[in-house]
Amino acid sequence: MLPGSLKRSFIVMPLLAIGLASTAAQAQDAAAGEKLFAKCKSCHQVGETAKNALGPELNGVFGRVAGSAPGFNYSPAMKSAGFTWDDANFAAFLQDPKGKVPGTKMMAGQTKDPAQIASLAAYLKTFDASGKKQP
Repeated sequence: MLPGSLKRSFIVMPLLAIGLASTAAQAQDAAAGEKLFAKCKSCHQVGETAKNALGPELNGVFGRVAGSAPGFNYSPAMKSAGFTWDDANFAAFLQDPKGKVPGTKMMAGQTKDPAQIASLAAYLKTFDASGKKQP
């Protein structure tokens, strides 16, 4: 029989390793997402100097109501889409923008690859609403 503190070590250490691996995977996903975002830069911007361009700026997009970035001229369809950006809505939109929001102006940049979508989401989540990069 193991002493109590040793038993806890056998439980805590694997959980700690899982947590560290998860953090490393998120950083890796964000790094991959940054590379993938190069394709999006022709229409979208992120960061402290981001502005609306052909598409809206994407700072703090997760948790934001679709069609609500200040100063961007959205399609009527996107203005009335009625959802908040989260992982599921982001994935559905990138996989099929016109299927998710019939009448949207977004035509390019979609992907059906869940790993790429997750990486893009991880990257975008590193920016708060003001464009400051979060650790």
